[in-house]
This record gives sequence, structure tokens and C-alpha cells, in this order.
Amino acid sequence: MAEIRPFRAWRYNDELAKNIGELTSPLFDVATEKEKAALYGNPRNSIHLSIPGGECPSENASKILRQWKADGYLRRDTNAAIYAYYQYFKLPGDPTRYCRKGFICKIRIYDWDQNVILRHENTMPGPVDDQVALLAATRLNASPTHGLYSDESFELEEFMDASMENPICQAEDHRGTRDVLSVISDAEVIKRFMKILEHKQVILADGHHRYSGSLAYMKRQSLANPKHTGNENYNYHLMWLTNTEAEDLKILPTHRLIWQLENFSETAILNKFADHFTVKPVPNPDIMPEVIAGKLWTFGLIFADNAYQVRLKPDVHSTMKWNFPDDVKALDLTVMHYFIIQKILGIKGSEQSTSPCIKYERSFAACLTEVLQRKVQLALITNEISISEVKTVCSSGCTLPQKSTFFWPKAVCGFVFSSI
Repeated sequence: MAEIRPFRAWRYNDELAKNIGELTSPLFDVATEKEKAALYGNPRNSIHLSIPGGECPSENASKILRQWKADGYLRRDTNAAIYAYYQYFKLPGDPTRYCRKGFICKIRIYDWDQNVILRHENTMPGPVDDQVALLAATRLNASPTHGLYSDESFELEEFMDASMENPICQAEDHRGTRDVLSVISDAEVIKRFMKILEHKQVILADGHHRYSGSLAYMKRQSLANPKHTGNENYNYHLMWLTNTEAEDLKILPTHRLIWQLENFSETAILNKFADHFTVKPVPNPDIMPEVIAGKLWTFGLIFADNAYQVRLKPDVHSTMKWNFPDDVKALDLTVMHYFIIQKILGIKGSEQSTSPCIKYERSFAACLTEVLQRKVQLALITNEISISEVKTVCSSGCTLPQKSTFFWPKAVCGFVFSSI
């Protein structure tokens, strides 16, 4: 099963780390263009390594990395360690203060068919190629991907809690999430981490493209190295591991926006819905998430002037012709992509991941704005997916539709970097 190991992290020097919040950056898929522009304005922000800009991004990142090392902005820790990483956060409308506990380590890279690291989403070739180019230029994991393991005993949390009594850096982002890092360097404790994980599978929660880039880069390097042993640093990937049994694992829904459909007609679409769904008008679309909450195969359908709750008729579900296991067919997102996006809107399943007619939006408020301002033709509002459903998909060997999960909050870039 999963082999992990400690590593000697590259980190900002002590003086720069005093203001680490000015140097951290969000992941590429959550950073807005406005946020990126502000971060690029800081010449020492980690975004220059994780999401480099310019005409030759990878080469630019490589030059910046060499300069930062030469100037002493980045220094490598003397001893190999595992790094406890906690996130303290709240969710809109929920007064609970959550703490997600995890640790950052190196993990051996496994191909998908080895069933050690499990994916639930497909990747696109372009972003994976970008990651390979960035790895080849910098030989650096600039940010950890997010992996999930299951341990009902919570044995490792005791060691992480003890480490967190002496944090080495912390920062709070503009969304209110507080990120805290500490070091675990005791050799016997690290061995215990390694022992626990060697019996575990790991679900890749976030970072499918970055992990796939590392996998492709490892294959390339191993073929080019006649003395390849499997122990080289390029065989390992930087990952933040958290326990699925904790109550702090939050997966937010990702809604679908539809636009650029030819011969678009609200009336024609509603007539098609009547064949498969019960349709109920919703006078106030502002409350659509509450209207559909917790209801199986139920979605919000929002046009510029009208909104509806649509619920699949139970006897219709058995007509689904996609060749998936029954547990996967039963998922809300499978129902949405088959019965709504394919059968009603006419976008075939094989074309959906690349279709220009589908946009993905995590914010319900943004969905509503886009529709009301007629920037899109309609919005499909869905419930969040549960971690048990993610596990079901992973164990089946299938993958979810594009942009199905949004684990929140995301790991930040800038606390630790790892050489490959």
C-alpha cells in the first residue's frame, strides 16, 4: 500500500517567514484573475513558482527559484521531517469552527492501475503537460496535493496535536481560513506515520493534474535513466494527507452553467423535462439551495425569468444506459449529466468534459447573477457530494464527471516546497 517518507523542505527564511501571509498563494483553480494580479505584484510571492506567468512560464519559474536560493530567500531544512498542517475555518451560514488536521510528506508515485492512490476525476492533457514542463524546469513540488486516508483510531492526530504546540508559521487568508504549520522530526514518531500508511489506500481529493504530472514525469525520467532504482526523488510526490473519519472534511457543490446552446428555447427544454422529471416552480430562486437540500436526484433549474425544482421520476432511473456500476448510476451528478445534460440538452457524455457549452461555478450567488444578467442561458444547481459517495466511485474504478468535487478549504502554497 502507500509508502510515505519524510523530506527536507525548502522554506522561506526566518525573516521572510515573519510575514508568511504575504507570501502564500492559493491553488490555480481557486485563484481569481484579480487575486493572481495582486499576488504577481509581490516579487517574492510563492505564486511565481506554483502558477508562473509570462510567455515561458516554466523557464521563468526556474530562473526565479535559482535566484531565490542564491539570495537566501529559500533555505532547506537540515533534517528530514513530516510537517503537521492544520486549517481552521468556518463555512457560510454555519457557526461551527472547524479544524482540519493533516500532515505533509513525500509519497511514492503509483500508477492508477496499482490501486494505491485512487482518483475520482479524469484529467485533461493540456494541464498535465503544463505540470510536466514545470517539474522538468524547476524539479520542485511547489504545493502539496491533498490525499485522504482512513484511520478510525485517530492515532496520528495525537502526534500532530503535540507538534502543533510549537508552530513554525501561520497565516490567515482573506476568506478567514487560518493555516498553521509545525514540524515532526522525531524518528520514532515518523516511523509510526510510515507504519500506519503502509496499510492504507489514498484517495486523491485535490490535485489530480499535479499528481498526473508527477506520474508522467516519473515515467519519463525512469526511461531516460539507465541506472533507475526507484528510490530517486522523482519517484515521490508532495502530499498533504488528512483523515476521512474526521468531521472536518467538507465538500462543496459545483454547479453547472449552460450557454451557447443552439436553438435555445426555455419552453422546449421544459417540455423535455416533463418526460423525465417532476417540475415544480420556485418563485424565489434565491433559496434554491434550501429547496433542493437533501433530496435525491433533485436539482435547481434557473432561467433568467423563471426557476424550477426538478426531480427525476423514480421509474425513469432504470432507463439509464451508461455502463456504470449501480452505485455510480445512483449518484446525483451521474443523473444530472445523463438525463439533463445529455438527453435533454443534447450534449453527449463523451463530449461533456470538453464542451464549450458547460461552465462550472462553485458560488450559487455567482450562478444566479450570471443567469439574471443573461450571460448564460440557464443554471443547474446541485447538492454537494459526500465523502462516502467519493469512496464508492473510487472503489468502483470509475470517475466522476468533470468538476464534481470541491474540497474546502484548499491547501495553500508557500509553507513548504519539495525538491524532486
